[in-house]
Amino acid sequence: MIDEKQIRDWLADEGLFKEKIHDDTANFHFIINYPEGHVLDLIQPKGKDDLIVIGCATEVAPEQLSVIRTSSEIKKQKFIWELRLSLNQFLLDLNLNHPNNELQSFFITDEIFEDGLTKNHLIFVIKKVFKGNLHCIWLLGKYFGEIDPNSIGDGNVMFE
Repeated sequence: MIDEKQIRDWLADEGLFKEKIHDDTANFHFIINYPEGHVLDLIQPKGKDDLIVIGCATEVAPEQLSVIRTSSEIKKQKFIWELRLSLNQFLLDLNLNHPNNELQSFFITDEIFEDGLTKNHLIFVIKKVFKGNLHCIWLLGKYFGEIDPNSIGDGNVMFE
């Protein structure tokens, strides 16, 4: 069984622990501040005592969505495929909300099982999830114009 206090202590030691939130679907749910000003979630789902999930949920800014909607169908399809293929190389789980190939939001997650849980691996996965999220933001900028990465992802908690 994963020790909630140990996870919290590791996060606090590295200045990453922001808060614990109430979540009826989880044994525990922490908000991580990594890097400063960006939010990720660390969750142990109910019924999964041997696993934690680290994730990041991001909504595309309305002004960016407006640009996406006016882009050609070919450009939108190419973007979605590049996003899928490139994130697959990160070995991250990805859930895209993209009706009509118009990306509205995305959820990036990874998991750690109890037998692989160390402080080093926890920090590695937190960084990997953040880098996957940043990769999505950069691809949005590449395809649909520059956006401020600080305006995306702030306050987006994966499961409230």
